[in-house]
Amino acid sequence: MKKDQKVRIMLSAAAAAVIMLAAGCQRYEPIEVNAAVNAGTEVIAGAAPGSGDASETVKTGAINTVSGTAKAAVSNTAAGGVDYSGGPGMTAASQEGTATVADPAESGSENGAAGSQETAAGASAEGSAPAEGSAPTDGNAPAAENGAAEPAFAETDETVYATGSDINVRASWNTSSQVIGVLKMGEAVKRIGRGDEWSKVLYKDQQCYVASRYLSAKEPETQAASAAAEGEVKLNSSWKYAEFSKINSGAAMLYKASGSNRKGITVCVNAGHGTSGGSSVKTLCHPDGTAKVTGGSTAAGATTATAVSSGMTFADGTAEPKVTLALAKKLKSKLLAAGYDVLMIRESDDVQLDNIARTVIANNASDCHIALHWDSTASDKGAFYMSVPNTSSYRNMEPVKSHWQQHHALGESLIGGLKGAGVKIFSGGAMEMDLTQTSYSTIPSVDIELGDKVSDHSDGRLDTLAEGLLAGINAFFGQ
Repeated sequence: MKKDQKVRIMLSAAAAAVIMLAAGCQRYEPIEVNAAVNAGTEVIAGAAPGSGDASETVKTGAINTVSGTAKAAVSNTAAGGVDYSGGPGMTAASQEGTATVADPAESGSENGAAGSQETAAGASAEGSAPAEGSAPTDGNAPAAENGAAEPAFAETDETVYATGSDINVRASWNTSSQVIGVLKMGEAVKRIGRGDEWSKVLYKDQQCYVASRYLSAKEPETQAASAAAEGEVKLNSSWKYAEFSKINSGAAMLYKASGSNRKGITVCVNAGHGTSGGSSVKTLCHPDGTAKVTGGSTAAGATTATAVSSGMTFADGTAEPKVTLALAKKLKSKLLAAGYDVLMIRESDDVQLDNIARTVIANNASDCHIALHWDSTASDKGAFYMSVPNTSSYRNMEPVKSHWQQHHALGESLIGGLKGAGVKIFSGGAMEMDLTQTSYSTIPSVDIELGDKVSDHSDGRLDTLAEGLLAGINAFFGQ
């Protein structure tokens, strides 16, 4: 037989093999599919490499490796508009109505690593979570994020509780990874590994990840935010720490978002100051009666502090309480539009609620507490939040002991949002201060200083500050 005849026969045999595949021959290895799923995306639940079970590998159209050496490119625009195209090494960008098909040789890459969470557990349309009870990846570990190794986790076996509402449970230790589900306030989950930023948990029998700052070994006190009726919220004398309040005849006002994007998360917006006669009344600095550990408007060593100070006056003669109220109203509007419920501590020049009453109402009718202030210095220093002093006696006092890390997490998120909006940040964005507010808070709570007496507080500037605060709130709640 001539050489050119042999070549023609070999080519014919290869063509026949491809035809057999199209006709249903299953002598092939399944590809790895990492579907970054969006609305309208075809579901592809790939079988594990080498399993020999390819019956569910491709629902519409076949793209598979033949003896590990070649791929057939198929374009299929059937239901869902799925379009698979390209050749070996293709990694299609995930778009609405498309699916990503990656070369299995790209082991360790974000878009097609062998053994990826999406491949092993499957993915569903519109970004929904895999079916309950889906099998995790080999070794219960997701693929490396951007090629990085899994961060160190200290082994643990404990029940922990979500300390916020709608906390994301993710497939990996990265905020860009797939959301498997959400935890509600107080919902319990088993933690099997703890890291500095992320915790490894068992969620519906699947290994997942939750940001550590949203988990606590102590079950949070039941919050009234979701059950509270829209309207006035007054101090209830049965609430924890209510007995320490001296001025409490006023009322806060609860507003609920009305759009389809309502989140079920209530943000307390506390316009600092604005209580007539508050500067002449004293309340305990700490619920256990111990002395302040830092100076401030009240000196270190004092056991009582001004119930509500009158605030400073800006360089242009504007009273601080006027500006904090103007910002609070802007922030309220933006929060409601974004789907948050809002607890407004005051909406007028005077509300008869001292700092303890404000804090206790926030504890029982909201998911976080943000008090708005400007500093009394005159250097245009920038924004910062009042952090919990690194003093062992203070950090070991309840309720500070159980919540100071949450306060810091909220403060850091707010500073991040303000920085992203172009707001000047003072120093590292935090200043240690022993405050009445954080001494009585049982939810994430911060006093945020948005500048000082010479800072711009025009209407446009307040709008920028409100946008930055909203961005920080979104980041804190994972929205």
